[in-house]
Amino acid sequence: MDNSSSSSSPLHVVICPWLAFGHLLPCLDLAERLASRGHRVSFVSTPRNIARLPPVRQAVAPLIDFVALPLPHVEGLPEGAESTNDVPYEKFELHRKAFDGLAAPFSEFLGAACAEGAKKPDWIIVDVFHHWASASAIEHKVPCAMLVLAAASITATWAANVAKQAASWGGEPEAGTPKFEVERRKLARTLRESGMSIAERVSLTLQRCNLVVIRSCLEWEPESFPQLATLGGKPVVPLGLLPPSPEGGRGVSKDGEDATVRWLDTQPAKSVVYVALGSEVPLRTEQVHELALGLELAGTRFLWALRKPSGVPDAVVLPPGFEERTHGRGLVVTGWVPQISVLAHDAVGAFLTHCGWNSTIEGLLFGHPLIMLPIFGDQGPNARLMEGRQVGVQVRRNENDGSFDRDGVAAAVRAVAVEEESRTIFVANAKKMQEIVADSQVHERCIDGFIQRLRSYKE
Repeated sequence: MDNSSSSSSPLHVVICPWLAFGHLLPCLDLAERLASRGHRVSFVSTPRNIARLPPVRQAVAPLIDFVALPLPHVEGLPEGAESTNDVPYEKFELHRKAFDGLAAPFSEFLGAACAEGAKKPDWIIVDVFHHWASASAIEHKVPCAMLVLAAASITATWAANVAKQAASWGGEPEAGTPKFEVERRKLARTLRESGMSIAERVSLTLQRCNLVVIRSCLEWEPESFPQLATLGGKPVVPLGLLPPSPEGGRGVSKDGEDATVRWLDTQPAKSVVYVALGSEVPLRTEQVHELALGLELAGTRFLWALRKPSGVPDAVVLPPGFEERTHGRGLVVTGWVPQISVLAHDAVGAFLTHCGWNSTIEGLLFGHPLIMLPIFGDQGPNARLMEGRQVGVQVRRNENDGSFDRDGVAAAVRAVAVEEESRTIFVANAKKMQEIVADSQVHERCIDGFIQRLRSYKE
C-alpha cells in the first residue's frame, strides 16, 4: 500500500460529489481510503447531506474536513431538499438549478484554500455533472479529475459516441436497448429547465478535467478497459469497485439490533428474496401493486424495503389484503433498512434490485443472484451487463412503455430463487463475480495506483 509518510508529502484532495446518496456514499468511502493512507481530504456538500452521512472511522476522522455549502433556494423546490432522495422525480431539473447555485460558493472556498499561506489542494475530484467545479479548478490552477461512478462498459459506449461527436451522455443506444429506455434518454437530453442539459454538463466537465476516474477495475471488466485508455483525450484510471467491508461497517447493524435483522433470524437459510429499488425514484402506486402481487404469486419469502410513492396515503400504497395474505413469509418496511446487514444475512438467497451501481456491487459482494428491475439512468445498461454474465434475469417489460406486470415479476423471481436448474446457474455465476468484488487486494491496488497517478501528475 501507498505509505505517504515515508514516500513523500501527503496530498490534499478536494472531493465534490453529486447530491445523491448513491454518489455521496462512494465518495465518502473514497475519502476514507485516501485518509487511511495519510492524505488530507476536503469533502464538499450541503449542510443537511453532510449531517445525514454516516460517521467516518475514528482513525481517519482528523484527516477529513467536511465543507458545508448551503444549497440556494429555488422557487418550486421543497424546503430542505438537498439530496435527490428529497426531491420528486418531476423536480429533478429544479434540483439541478439549485445545485448550479453552488458554483460561486465553491469557487470562494477553493480560492481561500489556494490563498497565500494555505495548503493549496493538489487535486479536485468532481462528479460528471460538475461543470462549474471543473471551471473553478481551472480558474485556481488546480488539476481536476472527473469521477464516473458507472461501469467501464457503459463508459466505453459513451466514449465511442464522444468520438463520433454524438449528442449526449450515453450517446446512441447500445444494441439491445429497449425502445422505452431510448425514449427516456432522448427526453433527458432535451430537458433544460435548469438552463443546461445533462449532456452539456457532462461534456463540459470532461473538457475541463485532466483525468477520468472510473469505479471499476480490469478484473471486473477485462473486455472493456482496453477501449478506455483515454476518454475525450483524457487518461482513464480505474478506482476499483469501492465495495463495503463484508465483515461490517457503514450501514451494518449488530445482530438483533434491527427489526429487519431479527425477522431474518427466524427465516430458513437462503429462503428470502430481498427487494430494494433504491431511494431516488419510487415506483408509481400501480407499479407497487404489480410488484407486490408478483411477489405474492411467486410464493417465496421476501423482505421488501419499500419507498412509498409521494403523496399517496399509507392505506392504498399496497394492494388490499396483501400484507394479511403474505403474513409470516413477507415483511414490508418503509423506513430505513440496513442493506449490508440484510445482504450479509444467511436467510437471504436472492436480491430483487433496480441495478444501481452501488446495489449491484453490494449484492454480488455476498454472491446473491439478481432479479433486475431497472428504473432509469445507467440501471438498464447495468442490468443488461449482469444478465449477460448470467447472474440473474430482468423482469419482463413492455418494449414501448417499460411497464411490467405481476406475472412477469413472479416468473423472474421463480427463475432466480425457486427453479433449481436456472437458480443453480445464476448462483454459480454470482459466486464467480463475488470472488472479484470481495477481493480487497484488487481494489486497494487500484486506490494505490490512482494515488500514484495523482502524484505523477503533480510531479
